[in-house]
Order: sequence, then C-alpha cells, then structure tokens
Amino acid sequence: MSTMTPSLEAIKGKTEQPQFHGNYIGGSWVKAQSGQTFTSYNPANLTEVIGHFAASSKEDVTSAVDAAATAYSAWKHTPAPSRADIILKAAHILETRKEELARIMVREMGKVIKEARGDVQEAIDIAKYIAGEGRRMFGHTCPSELPAKFAMAVRQPLGVVGLITPWNFPVAIPSWKMFPALVAGNTIVFKPATDTPLCAFMLVETLIEAGLPPGVLNFVTGDGRTAGMALVEDPRVRAISVTGSTEVGRRIAGRCGELMKRVSCELGGKNAICVAEDADMDLVIEGALWGSFGTAGQRCTATSRIIVHRARYQEFLDRFAERTAKLTLGNGLNPSVDVGPVVNKAQLQSINEYVQIGIAEGARLVVGGNIRQDGELAAGCFHEPTVFADVKPDMRIAQEEIFGPVTAVIPVDSFAEMMAVANGTQYGLSLSLYTRDVNLAFTAMEELESGIVYINAPTIGAEIQLPFGGIKQTGNGHREAGITAIEQFTEWKAIYIDYSGRLQKAQIDTQPAGKKPE
Repeated sequence: MSTMTPSLEAIKGKTEQPQFHGNYIGGSWVKAQSGQTFTSYNPANLTEVIGHFAASSKEDVTSAVDAAATAYSAWKHTPAPSRADIILKAAHILETRKEELARIMVREMGKVIKEARGDVQEAIDIAKYIAGEGRRMFGHTCPSELPAKFAMAVRQPLGVVGLITPWNFPVAIPSWKMFPALVAGNTIVFKPATDTPLCAFMLVETLIEAGLPPGVLNFVTGDGRTAGMALVEDPRVRAISVTGSTEVGRRIAGRCGELMKRVSCELGGKNAICVAEDADMDLVIEGALWGSFGTAGQRCTATSRIIVHRARYQEFLDRFAERTAKLTLGNGLNPSVDVGPVVNKAQLQSINEYVQIGIAEGARLVVGGNIRQDGELAAGCFHEPTVFADVKPDMRIAQEEIFGPVTAVIPVDSFAEMMAVANGTQYGLSLSLYTRDVNLAFTAMEELESGIVYINAPTIGAEIQLPFGGIKQTGNGHREAGITAIEQFTEWKAIYIDYSGRLQKAQIDTQPAGKKPE
C-alpha cells in the first residue's frame, strides 16, 4: 500500500484546489487499490467541490479488516480506563475544532450552522459520557447454589466491528457508535456515507491526534453496495452497526442473520406530534416548526405528521402555515437562513415526487410544494418547506418516510383516535404529545408505540444520556447512546470459580439447608 500524508490544513477553509483524502488503514493514509475516486459536492452549490475520496472495493475493506484484526489483541488488553482516556482527549480536541468542523458540515451536507454546531456538540457529549464507562462497564455477581463457589458475569469486547453511518448527522451518529465500541475494547472498520466523507475524515483525524494506536480504527470510503456489503460479508467482522433507511437495514440484517453475525439497525421513522384540545398553541407552533423543518426534515426523528384535535385544527393550521411561509431558504452558513438544502439531487427529486403523490391523493397543499431554482438557490438542492392539510391517516404521505421538509396535518375527533393514528404506521421511533393535562400525558407515555416519547416537545432533540432507537420497522431492538451504549459492543461471559477442592455438580449437589459446608 502506498502511503499518503493527511492534510488537515487543507480542509480548514475553502481551498482553490479541492484535496484528495484516502482511506486510513493500519495507521497509514492510502489510496483505493483500484485508484478510483469519487467527489463530494456542496448541496447548496453543486459547482463547489468539497473534496475527492477513495472509492473503496472489497480488497480495500479486506485490508482494513486485516489491520483491525491484527490490532485487536493489544487493544483488548489495554486497560479500559486507558482506552477511555483517549476518547476523553478526543472530546477536548473536538471542542477546539467545533466551529471548523461545523462549517465543513454545512458545506458538505447542508444543515444550517447552528444545527451543525449541535451535531458536533453531540459528539463531544457522547465522548465525555462514554469515557466514564472506562471505569464502569459493570459486571454482575450473585450467590452460587453450591458451597465454596463464586459466580459472576463480566463484559468482554466482540472483536472487529463494522460501522456504517448516514449523512444527516455525519459526526454525531459515528460518535454514538465509535466511542462506545472503542472504550469496550473492539477494533473498528468505519464506512461513512458517500455524501459526507470529509466530516468523517476529520473525526478520524481527531482520534488519531488523541493517540489511538494504528489499526484500532480503520476508515474506508465508498459505495454502500460495494464497500458496505464487503464489510458485512467478511467473516472476521463480528458485528455490524448501521444507521440508514429501512430498505438498507433489512438487507444488511437479513445477511447478518444468515451469517449468525450480531447486527444493530437504527432505521426509518414516521414521527408525529399530537396536539390535544388543551395544548399551549404557542408552544405547539414552535415545536412543530423545529420538528418538521430542522435539518430540512432529513432526520429519522423528523415530525412528518401533526395530529390535531379538531377543536384546535383550524387555529393550528392557520398559524402554522403562516409561520412556515416565512421560513428562509438558503446556504446554511448564512446565520439568517432557517432551512438549508437537501443533501443531493436524488433526494430532492424523491421529496418532490412525494409532494405530487400527496396532491394526487387529495391532500390539500397549504404551503410550499416546489423545488426552488431561483436566484442564489439555482445551483443547489432546495425544496420549499411544505405543509399538507386535511390528510387522511392511510395516505402514503402519512405512512411513508419522505425524509424532507414535508409534513402532513391530520385532524382527529378524540384523544383515543389521536393515539390510534399516531400508532398507525409501520414505524415506532419518536412520538410526541402537547397537553396541559397530566392524565393525558401519562396515558400517552403508556400508549404511544415508540422508542422515544416527548411531552410538550417535538419529536426531535434526543439527549445522549438516554437510549436512542425505536420499535417495529424502525429497528431491530438495539439502542444507541445512554445506558445501553456499551451493550451493543460487548459480550457477557459467565464465570464460576470453585474453591471447594472437589467435584460439585450444579442442580444436583445442592447444599441441604442448615448443613455446614465441609
């Protein structure tokens, strides 16, 4: 493999000549073995090239797994507090580079600058939180049924793990996966989305600077069907953690099932805000705007449905439509912009196709609905924030994930109907209720079928100290972040120590009550 020198200086600002960034394998920066590359563009201005990256093949992934497998034993036997110290140092480095990385994120995937700063802050927060696990990762002790025998369970790392991450949170989501996996003692092959490789590159650089040994973290860029599935197929990769669409998750989970390989999937959502008859409408409007149009609706937790009691329906619709129409589209580096571009042309067309589907289904288009190609928006991937009214719960725009700035407003006649409509999709990630009635709030907390429930807040805004994930078609039961973060990346090992000096048979040689052990 030919060695390349990484260039952080080249990415601290816009350069005249976009840089090439290779894979990071076994402690060296290398080109793809085929020599092929792909290009990352600014979705706010598709004439701006962000950088060129290695288009990895199966052979590149195999080399990365080779390096991870070689590094595993030494990393596994590094004391967990020492592993955690590196993650904590990475948190401090990220703090110093927060603005730099946030601005790169805006240029590479489009979210507005304040959201990009929040994305980096999530990575900082999870690093600090997970660093504490280096001195926890608690096991379990319990009494044995036999005398002179000790029983306990301890956690151990899995081995080499593969991480496949999306473009919408290009720093936060890799951090949710990467930091717990490293503290637990695993080595990693990391494949980021092809729309945001530079953000991933900078995150890897941070960990290198923090002192991560060569081979512990390996970084390959390229297409999911090629590089991603090569990672899934390699028998030395003991686990896969993927965040992406439900379609991709099903394909990966199915193959991992055939290979008897651990897999965690965090997939799609069709999240809803429920507005009870007694809701604080000022609070509802603010939450609905943020939930529906934050990150241009490109969040798995985005508020793509708003279910409103009919007694407040027209009031909500009038005020929400008025506020939506005033949102400003543009380049996210402009602090006055409310909504940035969507990530690429394919996503832009998909979103607009759903708008046409909604119109054809008979939903009433109240605001937006158009691709914008005027003035400064002409070179980018901009779609107007869009509101449909009078939506029926079985319409496709109320059932299928759109992943863009489009939300469907659904009227209901009762709280019971509201709960049924909220639960009436294949997804179960995040659901919300606005109410001032404590009885309704607690009923909703019990009845809403989702991994995350908010009361008097929108469907977005998860904090890292609680588990993140969903039910039904949103995932396969695993949770990221919080108290369960380590669970994905460790195995339980039960250990028995018999110091009786004789053979004792569990479930057979039990100690009679009141008898002193010999």
